Amino acid sequence: MLGGPDENLPTKLARYFGLCLLGAIVLLVTGFPAGMFQTNCYILAQDDASECVVVDPGQDAADPLVEFLTRSSLNPTAVLLTHGHLDHTWSVEPVCSKYGIPAYIAPEDRYMLADPIKGTGPTLAAVLGDLEFHEPDEVIELAHEQRLSLAGIDFTVVHTPGHTQGSVVFLTEANGPDGTVPLALTGDTLFAGSIGRTDLPGGDHDQLLRSIASRLLPLRDETVVLPGHGGQSSIGQERGSNPFLVGLGDPEQGKL
Repeated sequence: MLGGPDENLPTKLARYFGLCLLGAIVLLVTGFPAGMFQTNCYILAQDDASECVVVDPGQDAADPLVEFLTRSSLNPTAVLLTHGHLDHTWSVEPVCSKYGIPAYIAPEDRYMLADPIKGTGPTLAAVLGDLEFHEPDEVIELAHEQRLSLAGIDFTVVHTPGHTQGSVVFLTEANGPDGTVPLALTGDTLFAGSIGRTDLPGGDHDQLLRSIASRLLPLRDETVVLPGHGGQSSIGQERGSNPFLVGLGDPEQGKL
């Protein structure tokens, strides 16, 4: 639940994530869990800005997203996708179409935008039946270590294959009262206390562990982890307590 039934949407979002984070941060980060998959859809904007970036608009995300953006007087400039699974991309085409904006995704997962059933298991494919999906009019393919500047926010793309072959993490920073606060939008690569599943097409458990060891664990302990499902964490917290990462290797070297 996002909060009490009498609260407006922005209040519910703030109650769920508490992410206008640390009070004095100059970057608004908020979000909500959408649809039957409870996928976290994030909105990032500079304080007092009129533009924002949307990350992973999943099933049933479009209506609450549009409501929040309208009430907040925010205009999205892009949709960033951490990977191509349907629970993260369900609403990308209608959102991009409404605002006339591009979607960013790794080339390895682009095929799922037009045919997401290929990325699901047989059980979910049977449930989805004859639903049709379409690629947004403008799709921009991502590359590892690519730098993006969108809505006044700088992002670095980190390719983390394993959950899917095109999984990526978006790194950015916010200025807090005690200095810079690094943020990592990890999609389904890393969760609080867990990691992404690897039993769907394109999944590879060992590859996922290598991606985490070499590209996420070397990040600063205080890096805030904003995952695709569930609550936030930090790299330090996950390095020290995530049961899937125990004995993973030297985080500075990224070795298994």
